[in-house]
Amino acid sequence: MKKLRKRRISKILLVGTLVILLISGCKGTENSEVKESSYKDSSNKTEESIDKHQHKHNHEEGFTDDEVKDRSLADWEGQWQSAYPYVLDGTLDEVFKNKEKENNEKTFSEYKEYYAKGFQTEVEKIDIKENTVAFHQKDKSHVGEYKYEGYEILTYESGKRGVRYLFSKEAGDEEAPKSIQFSDHEIEPTKVSHFHLYFGNESHETLLKELGNWPTYYPEQMTGADIAHEMMHKH
Repeated sequence: MKKLRKRRISKILLVGTLVILLISGCKGTENSEVKESSYKDSSNKTEESIDKHQHKHNHEEGFTDDEVKDRSLADWEGQWQSAYPYVLDGTLDEVFKNKEKENNEKTFSEYKEYYAKGFQTEVEKIDIKENTVAFHQKDKSHVGEYKYEGYEILTYESGKRGVRYLFSKEAGDEEAPKSIQFSDHEIEPTKVSHFHLYFGNESHETLLKELGNWPTYYPEQMTGADIAHEMMHKH
């Protein structure tokens, strides 16, 4: 009887072990399926992101007039810094060396001179909130309230096209510029990583003719090295 009981107990233990192993195997399969599903989701998101990135760059290559949409100051809201000081202190030298190597259109010195002229400005920082724009120089600041005046599509000598978004001052400090125009390679409402700002007291028609000086602004929290990286990989 004792031997029979021992055999029965052994059989029960064996069956129990097999059941546990089968359950573990099923769970392992489920886990691997979940991991595979997550990987596929992640892959799809990456492809989606690439598609959006390529679509944005297509706007820079060409667009039709009816694709251009109105935009508000909300697209540029935030605190921004001029890239001009980084040309002067040599932080962007690697950008100009890289352009010389890749494009072979200008020498390093010519690229540096080109960007020094383009980025040149006394307005070191700009703050934008709702309809208010604050222009900060070394020892003074001027604030204006601006209203949207529409956009202008420009065709350059190279054949490329661009859009400027126009705003006019309707209140604020007398020293704040009367006309400001944003250009950022976009043609519809979106947040941007940098922008070119044309500004002055002349009319919009006159300001639209300015092509050689395009003060450029990046988020205030970016370092000079960050801006150099951005210029080399996203311009």
